[in-house]
Formats: sequence, structure tokens, C-alpha cells
Amino acid sequence: MNIKKVGIDAGGSLVKITYEESGVFHYKKYPISELASALEWLKIVAPNAKVALTGGKASIMKDQFFSEGKIVPEFESTCAGAMFLLNEAGIDTDNKIIIVNIGTGTSWFVADKNNYTRIFGSGIGGGTLMGLGALLTGETDFSKLVELASNGNKGNVDMLVKDIYYPQEPPIDGNLTASNFAKGVVNQNSSKEDKAAAVINMIGETLVLLSMQAVSAHGADRLVYIGSTLAGNEPLKQCLSSYKKMVGIEHVFLDHGEYAGALGALLLL
Repeated sequence: MNIKKVGIDAGGSLVKITYEESGVFHYKKYPISELASALEWLKIVAPNAKVALTGGKASIMKDQFFSEGKIVPEFESTCAGAMFLLNEAGIDTDNKIIIVNIGTGTSWFVADKNNYTRIFGSGIGGGTLMGLGALLTGETDFSKLVELASNGNKGNVDMLVKDIYYPQEPPIDGNLTASNFAKGVVNQNSSKEDKAAAVINMIGETLVLLSMQAVSAHGADRLVYIGSTLAGNEPLKQCLSSYKKMVGIEHVFLDHGEYAGALGALLLL
């Protein structure tokens, strides 16, 4: 293998690796519990590569594995990677863009060409899905929770606008949530699938509402969603996309968006 550059993003749940070999980018990810074995493998296959490190465990990685590695600020690397992927996909980046990075928690950035600013964050994210999902369903596997949500009905757990107005027609979309989990008192026989769907719905709606505020405050014309929580998570993507008309601007889900931090770190070497 002829690996010259490597970017590593080690966060709260996953370690993501991007490496360049003969001008081509490759992507790998591992649970954070496998950090040591993943980095040992990397040192074997890329002993002479330049390494850039980012994420919450960047300092640990530098001390234990890559003493010559370069630490890159997480927010800068995330935005640099996202902008590279946007350009690679042929998406216009001339105007302001809101980048929403849904990891363990969620961060919002405004990108104005090569200027990046983190504007706020939320504890709602993939960690919420894993933690609350486990408490409600007993499942601890990400893909299993997503599968459950795909087969669930949030309306068996959430109180919807149409529930409040029944039997009259509501003045707004009746499928919007009036109160998350409010039917837990009256419908205690909801399935694990329904509960998982309600968790993802709560996450998606919360992120959309915060994203709308970011778009309004900064005059952006595009929302770009990235982060490991979106990987293979069609229920969350569908939830976010369903509010496109309400937000009024384009939604973009980037291929390899979960690797934006690792890719950006590599690009900043």
C-alpha cells in the first residue's frame, strides 16, 4: 500500500479514518472501543504516512500512537471536509451554508466560502438515539434501533396535531408533533418499533427547528447535513427531509459526510 496521508477523527462513539492512496481517498470507521487495534493496524499499513488528528481523543492518539502527528481543530477540520465533499459533488458553495454535524451531539456551523464559524450546539444527537433508544426498547445496537424505527409508527407514542383537533380538521399539518411521547400515559402497549420511531422523530424535529433558526439568523440558502448518526439511517433522513418546505431551502445529505472531520484533517496537513 502506498498511503501518504491519513486523517483520523476520534470522537465519543467512533473512530473514523480517511487515507489517501495514489490520489484516491478511502474511508474506514471503528467503534471507539476498538481504537487501539485500529490504529495499530494503520501504523503497520502506513508506517511512513503523515497523520492529522482531530476529535475529542486527538491528544490521546498523538501521545500513544502518533507522536509526530498534527492535531487539527475539530470544527475547522469538519467544515473543511464538508466543503471539499460539496465541491466534489458539484454543489455550489458561493453563498452561506449551514452545516449540521450530527454526531454524538450536534453542532451547527455557518460556512461562508473558506470562513467557518460554530454558532451553537445541542446535546440531542446520535448519543440520544442510542441512550434513549436503549432505555425504551432494550436494544443497544445502532442498526437494530434504525431497523425498529423503520417499522414503527410515531403516532402510537407521540401526540400529533390531528389528535388534539379530532374530529375537526387541524389548521396546520396534522402529522406534526404536538407533544413528544405524550401518548405514553394512555397507550402503554406501544411496540418497540413505535418507541424507536418516536425517538428518531424527536431528534429530527428538534434538529430541524434549530436549523431553521440558524438559517434565518445567518441568511443561508442551503442546509448541509453530515455526521455518523445519518449513516444508514433512512428514518432520520426522511424526518429531516420532510420539513424541507417548512424551512424553505435546499437540504443536502453528503456521501461520506460522516468522514468530514477525518477528511478535513487530512486536507489540512
